[in-house]
Amino acid sequence: MRTACFVDGYNLFYGLLAGTPYKWLNLPALLSHIVGVEHPNNTINAISFFTSGVKPSLASRGIASKEAQDTYLRALIAHDVQVFYGRHQLESGKAPRFINKETPASRADQVEVWKLEEKETDVHIAISMYRLASREERLPPDERTQQIVVVSGDTDMTPALRALREDFPNLRIGVILPHREGVQRTVPGSLKQYADWMRHVVTEVELANHQFPPRIPTRKKPAIKPEYW
Repeated sequence: MRTACFVDGYNLFYGLLAGTPYKWLNLPALLSHIVGVEHPNNTINAISFFTSGVKPSLASRGIASKEAQDTYLRALIAHDVQVFYGRHQLESGKAPRFINKETPASRADQVEVWKLEEKETDVHIAISMYRLASREERLPPDERTQQIVVVSGDTDMTPALRALREDFPNLRIGVILPHREGVQRTVPGSLKQYADWMRHVVTEVELANHQFPPRIPTRKKPAIKPEYW
C-alpha cells in the first residue's frame, strides 16, 4: 500500500525525543518499521516534515540548539525527506499566575508573560494532505497514494482528517502518536475517530534501533551528530 507520511516536527520532538538520547532519529526507518508492523504490504513513498526554526535567544543552548536542528534537517533531506518551514511568533501577553496545582487559575490574578507560538504548521500539514489526495485523484488507481499517515497528537488535525475521510473514502488514514513509552498521555479521541488505525506509543527499543549513523554524507558537508545529543 503506497503511503505518504506527514510529520509535525514540533510534536515529534517534544512528545517523543526531548530529554532522551534518541534525538538523532532515523525517521524514515522508524516510520517504515511502524507502517510495516501495521501491515506488511505498506510501503512509504513520501515523507513530509513540517517544522519551524529554533530561536537561539530562547533555546536552552542558544546557537548550538539551532545548529543541531539545522544539522538534523540536513540529515533528513539526505534521506529524501521533504522539509517545510513555518515560523515562530513571540509576543507579550497575560496569563493566570501559577501558585500551586491545588489553586485554580484566576483571571483576576494575571501576570505579564512572553508567548511563543509556532505558526502555519498545522494549516500547512492539513492543506498538504488534502492537496495530495486531490491531485492524485487524476492518476490511475495503481499509481495513487493509497494511505496517508499523520505523525501528530494535535487535535487541530481533526478537521483535516474528517475532510479526507468524507471526500476520499477509499483513502486509508493512519495516525502515529509521538508518545514515548512510560509517559502517560491522553489519547486524542477526535483523531482516532477518523483513523483506520492508530499507533499509541513508540517504544524505547524502537527509538534505539532506528538511529542515524554518527556521520551522514550530504551534497555539501557531512551531517554529523551533535556532540550533546
